[in-house]
Amino acid sequence: YLVGVGRADCTGPVAQVPLMGYANPDQVGGGLLSRLYSRAFIVADAEGSERVVFVSADVGMVSQRVRLEVLEQLRSKYGELYRQDNVILSGTHTHSGPGGYFQYTLFWVTSKGLIKPALSSIVNGIVKSIDIAHENMKRGRLFINRGTVENSQINRSPFSYLENPESERSRYSSNTDKEMVLLKMVGEDGHELGLISWFAVHPVSMNNSNHLVNSDNVGYASYLFEQEKNKGMLPGEGSFVAAFASSNLGDVSPNTRGPLCANTGESCDNPQSTCPVGGAAMCMARGPGNDMFESTRIIGQNIYLKAKELYENASQEVTGPLSSAHQWVNMSDVSVELNATHTVKTCKPALGHSFAAGTIDGVGAFNFTQGSVEGDPFWDQIRDQLLGEPSNETKACHKPKPILFNTGEMSWPHPWHPDIVDVQIAAIGSLAILAVPGEFTTMSGRRLREAVRNEFDSHGTPGMNVVIAGLCNVYTHYITTYEEYQVQRYEAASTIYGPHTLSAYIQLYRGLAKAIALNATQELSRGPEPPLFNVTSLTLLPSLGVENAPATKTFGDVLEEVRPEYREREVAEVTFVGANPRNSAENATEHNFLTVERYSNISSSWRVVLNDASWDTRFYWSKGSRGQSNVTIEWHIPAGTEPGVYRLRYFGHYKKRASLFRVITVPFEGSSSAFQITAP
Repeated sequence: YLVGVGRADCTGPVAQVPLMGYANPDQVGGGLLSRLYSRAFIVADAEGSERVVFVSADVGMVSQRVRLEVLEQLRSKYGELYRQDNVILSGTHTHSGPGGYFQYTLFWVTSKGLIKPALSSIVNGIVKSIDIAHENMKRGRLFINRGTVENSQINRSPFSYLENPESERSRYSSNTDKEMVLLKMVGEDGHELGLISWFAVHPVSMNNSNHLVNSDNVGYASYLFEQEKNKGMLPGEGSFVAAFASSNLGDVSPNTRGPLCANTGESCDNPQSTCPVGGAAMCMARGPGNDMFESTRIIGQNIYLKAKELYENASQEVTGPLSSAHQWVNMSDVSVELNATHTVKTCKPALGHSFAAGTIDGVGAFNFTQGSVEGDPFWDQIRDQLLGEPSNETKACHKPKPILFNTGEMSWPHPWHPDIVDVQIAAIGSLAILAVPGEFTTMSGRRLREAVRNEFDSHGTPGMNVVIAGLCNVYTHYITTYEEYQVQRYEAASTIYGPHTLSAYIQLYRGLAKAIALNATQELSRGPEPPLFNVTSLTLLPSLGVENAPATKTFGDVLEEVRPEYREREVAEVTFVGANPRNSAENATEHNFLTVERYSNISSSWRVVLNDASWDTRFYWSKGSRGQSNVTIEWHIPAGTEPGVYRLRYFGHYKKRASLFRVITVPFEGSSSAFQITAP
């Protein structure tokens, strides 16, 4: 094969933009823990005629808006080389990235509308990563390996899982998929290029009290692998690219200590996830660490160590033709043949009451509980008044789900949820990547993989390695099994196309697999094209006004200085007169908010040892009154840091009035005093 890899920043605005994932309107960005990246991998056959592109981006999910804009840019650059059938865009599902990059109205509610800078940074970052991979194509070989990851997940809806038939459950040793599948890429000259790992776990080690943008546990795994392979480079730099992509993570949590009542510490592992005192709002799962930062590192390190072992021992080579199959499908109107006599249908999208309950990883608002199969007259009344009552047809179709948001029948100012959804498979030799538009639960994923594998088997391509890539192309929430759907926990309430959603997807993906196996992908119908709504920007974000420094101070001045001396495992901290970091996102493509620098006696100069992509640094922005704000930079000095003289630097942009009608953006910087790190 010809193989190319690329990585590009897609962080976007780190302040004031709501973070995407927990749907908690109070959880807005207030700084940066680690940068977000798009990681792109291109595999082409030796002639370069057939290609497959796989992108894993550190975002909550890929939205239809992002995908359509990326494909538009690729078409204008490369013509028909990169298309909707051979480009897979997958989100890692971090819950700590900026939101606001959606065109469907439901997602505007929690992310304050469509936020152009957030959308652009994701689209441009993805395209740039593909550009870099495209420019660096070289002859290479691919190897696949798989293994078990321990102590890194629990099923967060075990009572739903138990609804699946005993005969099916008895075939599996666990109620989560512990298998990691890893694809290793090596240049023909032996030069290491990168890897993609697929593993099912929610990146929610950072909880909904966090305000720092970061890529969570799987992002930390990428960071560890890339730091090891790109020796001597700053984080985010270097040619080796390691993607830790999402899979069927629907009911899988990394918070391995399980659900505990925050007020009493007792277990709340019950079908409703509620506590005796305080109800569902008190029931939260905890990770293995003492705080969310430590839990993120522990889970990320587990995943990294298994990937490292699989990478080093990967010997099964992937060979064979490349192909891809894609269709757009109206998911609110699919007829599914369950058997010769029985046909069922999917529904117009709707969310159930338990959607509002949230999960043990991030509890919802008000007093909703998981597992509601009855509506609540109080909330139903409010819904009918505000949003209109669902039609009898939609109510009947979704049974036993009590509908809270009847999104499929709400179209002001635009539709609230997608009808047109991508289904897609890319095959690289014996590896089949199923790009799914949402979050399949453990058992849903097992059923889909098995059905596709059987389809390949029965059409003359036995022994395919089938992996699910999650959160691809368009976001449609969750996909549970029919049995899990009946008990209506969060994942089932969020299965928006009704009880037969999974059966519909199995039918569709079998069709794609059959077309690939029979070399008949050209004959697949394209399906109805998705809409691109004419919204350029519509946002409730505060506007960026003129900023001020306190009297007698200027931007970048130190307000609270570092101590003269630190040891490893301590935190060096400095506070500056700051400005809104959104100014920087809107003015610079490659912007670092901070550096850690070490003084070199040999060259008598300062050398950058860390940037803001490092997991050891934290950048906090806090808004004051009268256009003033502060920035605090922390460096959590790791064990093994070389003793010596260091300083922390800050880089920002502020807005200033140039004339009556013109406001300009001015770059500035600040630096702490030098401080000593002493030997332990």
